[in-house]
Amino acid sequence: MTAAPDHAPTMTRASLFHRLGQAAPVLLVPILILAGFLAIGAPSSWLTLTVSGLAMGMMIFVMASGLTLVFGLMDVINFGHGAFISLGAFVGISVLLALSGWTEAPSLVLNLAAILLAIAAAMVLTGAVGWGFERVIVRPVYGAHLKQILVTVGGLIVVEQLIHVIWGPDEIFLNRPETLQGAITFAGAALEKYRILAVALGLAIFLAMRLVLRRTKIGLIVRAGVQNGQMVESLGYRLRLVFIGVFVAGSALAGLGGVMWGLYQGVITAGMGERMMILVFIVVIIGGLGSVEGAFIGALLVGLMQNYIAFLEPKLALVSNIGLMTAILMWRPQGMMPVVKAK
Repeated sequence: MTAAPDHAPTMTRASLFHRLGQAAPVLLVPILILAGFLAIGAPSSWLTLTVSGLAMGMMIFVMASGLTLVFGLMDVINFGHGAFISLGAFVGISVLLALSGWTEAPSLVLNLAAILLAIAAAMVLTGAVGWGFERVIVRPVYGAHLKQILVTVGGLIVVEQLIHVIWGPDEIFLNRPETLQGAITFAGAALEKYRILAVALGLAIFLAMRLVLRRTKIGLIVRAGVQNGQMVESLGYRLRLVFIGVFVAGSALAGLGGVMWGLYQGVITAGMGERMMILVFIVVIIGGLGSVEGAFIGALLVGLMQNYIAFLEPKLALVSNIGLMTAILMWRPQGMMPVVKAK
């Protein structure tokens, strides 16, 4: 009989370490949740903060997912993404105010129908504005990052001013639909109904995006375009149309996130998207440019960290996510799950 090669155990250990390295980002979320439990101590408070953090993370992911795809596929730094968040919020809330009879009815079906109509209207309009934004503002500056930053910031300012013209300069306060107000009690913890809905909706969007990107032909083209656009074009696919489709989809997702965030905060302003861009860029950077899975994990980490630190040490809440980004980039300078581009 032939003896097994001496290097077989070494290869096995190397493979194991490689797999552990790949799984490490996924493990960060449960590790942070466990650390939060140990630091907070009270199970009911911990559960309330965890659900709140997951809900916040899901909404940030919805806003960030489109931006990370746009950068990964199109190499476009779009600071105007915040404009679609604000615009989506105003359109969606306008629909909800018009459907006040549905939102004030003690019927979960009518309340959810009103929210879905508001989301649909916001996604359609922000997707259409995103199409015009790409053609007029972004397309002339492909490949020039400094110019992209300047013109997209200018586009953001223009859209914010248009919001002032159409809806006025004042904040708009709103109430959540009747059946989504208040909280339910579980294991002694108060869990807001809307936050539970936000977690479910955010998770559904992530699973749908993952399914499209991994199980459909258009998803295969998008992922291949992120890694090697020249190869995709050499196969006869019109990557330019894919660019436009991804930009429109990313803009629509930003509008959806704007509606969700507006209901979460209970107030909307023209500058809300601009303020959210800080957290969105943090998520995109730590997740890895072009990675939807990385953005998902990064958004959950940001949401959980924000809520845990705000409870434990409120003065550190504003800088907690900057610290998180610094720590992750020191560990993995290209982000947790970066898309590897062909050279």
